[in-house]
Amino acid sequence: MTLISLISLFKKTVAQVVKDTSRNSALSQLMNQDWACLKCFAEANGKVEPPREGEDRVVFMGNSITIGWSHLNPEFFEGKPYINRGISGQTTPQMLIRFRPDVINLKPKVVVILAGTNDIAGNTGYTSVETIFGNLVSMAELAKANGIRVVLSSVLPVYEYAWRPGMDPVTRIAELNQRIKEYAKQNNLVYVDYYTPMADERKGLKASLTLDGVHPTKAGYLVMDPLVEKAIAEALKN
Repeated sequence: MTLISLISLFKKTVAQVVKDTSRNSALSQLMNQDWACLKCFAEANGKVEPPREGEDRVVFMGNSITIGWSHLNPEFFEGKPYINRGISGQTTPQMLIRFRPDVINLKPKVVVILAGTNDIAGNTGYTSVETIFGNLVSMAELAKANGIRVVLSSVLPVYEYAWRPGMDPVTRIAELNQRIKEYAKQNNLVYVDYYTPMADERKGLKASLTLDGVHPTKAGYLVMDPLVEKAIAEALKN
């Protein structure tokens, strides 16, 4: 390689580093400004009217799996007093921060909490199972303190995260789900088990229910629909 070629390559490399640094800096600045994305549903929340008499309002709190439910299986939500407050990529500390505006202030009778997989994937840095579980408990306690009945969801099975390999999700998801299940039982909360009917022999998500091993397809949501409906009905009786 000639000296001119080396100089040209060096200039291109520096330019790319500057470009990447600038992009990462802008993203970091945005996250620092609204890390929990409190603005994401601020306008929509402002348009939510108080529950009508006899309305069994339900808020779904979660991440991309929750918001994807409305995108891929919208008919599940149609004609029902269901409000979807899932934000793609979010972890439990982010959900905990926005739990008041996106759940409590909407005055539901029931909240369905489905969270934890992005924590295990390390989306906002390493988080122990103990900490993930603690954040879920905090959301449940906030709900109960405000007269909202709680449905705690199992984390869906994952064999590997394509964007974050080597995170050992099988072991950690199993541990987290066991903790959630035991907590729900001890505190008279409803636990909905998506994991068991959706797991394959590797304890990952069945290929027939996903395209990427993490997110359900419509077929996956059709498995989840009756399970959560039953859980909501149970919670409303408590």
